[in-house]
Amino acid sequence: QVQLVESGGGLVQAGGSLRLSCAASGRTFSSYVMGWFRQAPGKEREFVARISWSGGFTWYADSVKGRFTISRDNAKNTVYLQMNSLKPEDTAVYYCASQGSGATTFNSWGQGTQVTVSS
Repeated sequence: QVQLVESGGGLVQAGGSLRLSCAASGRTFSSYVMGWFRQAPGKEREFVARISWSGGFTWYADSVKGRFTISRDNAKNTVYLQMNSLKPEDTAVYYCASQGSGATTFNSWGQGTQVTVSS
């Protein structure tokens, strides 16, 4: 399985921006669908964004649409999540995940990075 390592989390004021990165190991990164999920305290993990293997297709949760942008650089084995206009309700641990070729679900997960948005 691919190894995923997130970075870029931190503390930011409401209205601010952060960019999360997820570095992946393995030679087949360019064939994976990649996604970002988040889990707030006391809540279940929820989908945030997903990007196709080529980067040509993206999907977003309604709660982040228009504020967050997912992108990838297959040459660097990295997927990004640009987060703008952050709100306190975006506070959560953010996880990167991969869906390997032929898989029907996300089956590899990073350790997560904390994002805290102060009001």
